[in-house]
This record gives sequence, C-alpha cells and structure tokens, in this order.
Amino acid sequence: MKNSETKLRVRYSETDQMGIVYYGNYAQYLEQGRTDWLRSLGLTYKFMEEHQVMLPVINLNIDYKKPAKYDDLLTIKTSLLEIPSVKIKFYYEIYNQYDELLVTATTSLVFLDSITRKLIKAPGYLLDKLR
Repeated sequence: MKNSETKLRVRYSETDQMGIVYYGNYAQYLEQGRTDWLRSLGLTYKFMEEHQVMLPVINLNIDYKKPAKYDDLLTIKTSLLEIPSVKIKFYYEIYNQYDELLVTATTSLVFLDSITRKLIKAPGYLLDKLR
C-alpha cells in the first residue's frame, strides 16, 4: 500500500507552558499526514470536494508514547491500512528528529456525497491510483 512522510516543525503556539505539544494538536498533524498522503497520489481534498466527495473523520485513536516539544522536527509516517470501500482507514507514526517514536494513531473516514450527505463508495479515480 502507498505510504507517505510529512515533515513539520512544532510551532510555539502548539505547545503548553512546559513547551510540550498540546494533545489536541496531534489531530491536526494527522490531518496534514493524510492530505500529504493523498497529494502523493496526485490528488487533493480540493479536487475531491470539487467532485462532490467529502471525507469526515468518524474515528480517531491515538497512543502517546513520548511528548513532542517546541521546535522538534517531526516526521509523520502515514499509511493506508486497506483498500477503501465506503470507509478509508489510516495508520500513523510520528517521530522526532532523534528517530524516537512519539505517537501511533489510526483514523477512519467515510466517503460522503457533498450534496446528499449520503455514504458513497470510494471514487474510482482514487482506487485507480491505488492499483
């Protein structure tokens, strides 16, 4: 399955008084990993939305191993768990610049028609890119 890596630096505004990344910010890091994974296939959320496809998150699980800190250079490794149907599932690992595993996570999203707001199957253009 297709994997991608995203690098980003922890900004001061993402940390608490101790210089530790606030736990809620990891969801944004995972989203960046997902959007970069999609972009690595030659697709974007914008393209999908222009074709009436939305991808809301329906499940998020995070295991915190070690804290990320202000100015750390993070690597978000994003991989697809299985070929999508009406649902698409991702697995993530986040590492710091010392190659220490900080977080593992999974997300599940569903494909929705943006007009009817009903579940739809994964678009053919996405499945073609995964073959």
